[in-house]
Amino acid sequence: MSALYLLALLVSLGGMVLLDRKFALFFWNDPRRAGIVTGVGVAFLLCWDLAGIGLGIFYRGETGLMTGLQLAPELPVEELFFLTFLVYLTMNLVLGTHRLLGQRTTA
Repeated sequence: MSALYLLALLVSLGGMVLLDRKFALFFWNDPRRAGIVTGVGVAFLLCWDLAGIGLGIFYRGETGLMTGLQLAPELPVEELFFLTFLVYLTMNLVLGTHRLLGQRTTA
């Protein structure tokens, strides 16, 4: 058992927070809306995962890099952090791209 994967996810999430803070993309732009979008996005993706697990499509791969803790059968705790990272990354990319393209068209 190791927490290396969880640590990598937390470091990556920290990087998203730093980018967001520097450019005021998501949470630093509108915290209430960002919280709602993140919550709905993570909930949707968790339901998707649970449906895939229930249908036998998804399963937990064995690796020594994970903690071994599970939220549900075949659903490791790291998945929650990964999905949060995925939503945060996506929103930072979308809002950052929108801002970048918006600045280019007005210049």
